[in-house]
Amino acid sequence: MDLLILFGSMVVFFAIGVPIGICLIFPCFILLFFNQVTSASFLAQSFYTGVASSSMIALPFFMICGNIMDKGGISKRLVNAANNCIGGITGSLGMVTILACMLFGAVSGSAVATVAAIGAIMLPEMVRNGYDKYYATGLVAVAGGLGIIVPPSYPMVIYGVTNNESIGDLFIAGIVPALLVGGLLMIVNYIYCRKHGIKGENHFELKVALKGFWDAKWALFMPVIILGGIYAGIFTATEASVVATVYGIIIGCFVYKEVTFKELWGQFKSTATFSGGMMWTVAPATAIGLIFAYMGINKAIAAFFLGITTNTYVVMLLVTVILFFIGMFMQTTPAIVIFSPVLLNVAKAVGVSSLQFGIVMTLALAIGFCTPPVCANVFVAQSMTGMPMDKIVKPAIPFIAVLILALILVAFIPGLSTGLLGILNSFK
Repeated sequence: MDLLILFGSMVVFFAIGVPIGICLIFPCFILLFFNQVTSASFLAQSFYTGVASSSMIALPFFMICGNIMDKGGISKRLVNAANNCIGGITGSLGMVTILACMLFGAVSGSAVATVAAIGAIMLPEMVRNGYDKYYATGLVAVAGGLGIIVPPSYPMVIYGVTNNESIGDLFIAGIVPALLVGGLLMIVNYIYCRKHGIKGENHFELKVALKGFWDAKWALFMPVIILGGIYAGIFTATEASVVATVYGIIIGCFVYKEVTFKELWGQFKSTATFSGGMMWTVAPATAIGLIFAYMGINKAIAAFFLGITTNTYVVMLLVTVILFFIGMFMQTTPAIVIFSPVLLNVAKAVGVSSLQFGIVMTLALAIGFCTPPVCANVFVAQSMTGMPMDKIVKPAIPFIAVLILALILVAFIPGLSTGLLGILNSFK
């Protein structure tokens, strides 16, 4: 009955278009009216403690950094570097799009920003070179999901804060899965282009490739600063976000000289607005997580799964299916804060590490960015092109399928997420 009150009222608020933060807050107090599972004062206190972690500071700084580097001409330099590197391979422009999304994701940490930045450059080029416009748009929408798979990633930050996991370790663990996803997307693109006779327009030249990477060197150096600094113990993930932001300001304003101080102030204001909205979502989502704990829902769900089977692979298959549907219907931040503690208990019970589960959840939510009804990436691509959603989603299905394949591989093969970290730790 308590769950019916909590989720029933939440669904009603969602249906009438109430902002998500309010949709999460009101059901908590409605539940307290019928059942005093905790006190209203403790609930209010949990709103504060949910966002009081110093690690949360990393989110706005990584966002500011990504926005500055986007406006500062980084996206076109990354695209040129990727294009010069791949050369005249069959379907090279599609592969350039995927590689550019990976490179831009390493700077922005945002899926929708990756779609907007790379799509604006690559979509006209792909159509001019014989790609079907719907296929090209679907590719960009799915490849944009690499923005949250490639570290630094804001879902990884949220997951780390929520579950007391090292954000730096999550960033390192996300590298191999990101390469896996990028490689699988390139394979699908190659098969499509080979079938339709779409060849590359340029031949690979080492001198040209080196020049492209040299032009983009300041942008490419940022992930080295972030990941290298964190793992070398020079600074924490939060400190890395500040260092990256200062670096981005220097590069955008004084090196590339494509960002003015007026635009910089605008970026600060827009990021503050977004961060406030995110905090308004995280705070009540944390409270709901505490209510779950008080009501024993976490233990009940774990007992339910383990009552079905204790086989690691079967449990992880069930969990990944649940995560897939959560990603389809819920935004990233509340999905992580509400469901990750619950499902992590289940995963840990069958021997899955918190680190591996964090990468699995990030991949599942990345799929949600391009699957209806939420599909934020598809909405961005639709707004850029004016195409109907169904025309974008249909050609994107093979790419979504390989994202699901990557999700299953990472869920079933721990070494894909924890192997690199283990190798690096062996050198310490």
